Amino acid sequence: MANQEHIVASFDRDLEGIQATIMKMGGLVEHSIAQAARALEARDTDLAAAVRAGDRAIDALQEQANEQAVRILALRQPTATDLRTILSVFRVSANLERIGDYAKNIAKRSSVISQARPISGTASGLKRMGRAVELMLKDALDAYIQRDAALAADVRERDQEVDQMYSTLFREYLTFMMEDPRTITTCMHLHFMAKNVERMGDHVTSICEQVIYLVTGELPDEDRPKQDRTPYEQGGG
Repeated sequence: MANQEHIVASFDRDLEGIQATIMKMGGLVEHSIAQAARALEARDTDLAAAVRAGDRAIDALQEQANEQAVRILALRQPTATDLRTILSVFRVSANLERIGDYAKNIAKRSSVISQARPISGTASGLKRMGRAVELMLKDALDAYIQRDAALAADVRERDQEVDQMYSTLFREYLTFMMEDPRTITTCMHLHFMAKNVERMGDHVTSICEQVIYLVTGELPDEDRPKQDRTPYEQGGG
């Protein structure tokens, strides 16, 4: 009996360790989103460079989380809820890594457009959108740790607000380009940055769906309605 209790306690520590890695990774991603938006608004190329460099730490934590998950699968052979917990690590860490990549892409583009003539109001709009996604991610990670399916479902719905913000920014950029062709290059960069943020929201939504699956054993039945009806689906760079 004592040996069995030791095994259970050891397994619990393994699970706590892997989830600590996920939370550390999530914290870095949240910070990266905020710093990328700040670099754009302040036209701070040094800060943008720091965001790009910081992405390596996010990638390293994803690798660490996956290695921990593989080790638990190999040694513990978990079943039922524990198995779902371990499998969720791969999916959540992959989504976090992609969000970090999008933040890095924003930082890259902000370094480029910092050399161009600023367009009034555009950076603050993107910063508000980024802040909305940052708060969504924080709540999604809280839902993951707390196993709160209701909170995850609420965050999932909030992504519609991000889609609406993206559509509004897209129309603004289009208006600037039509009124002054000199803004076309900058506005195209800004558009792709806004698309990056919109895609971040989609990845937060995926994390929420994993939380719901983790708690209930089932993924949400219905697809979340998308509010984005604009063209241009490519947001990388």
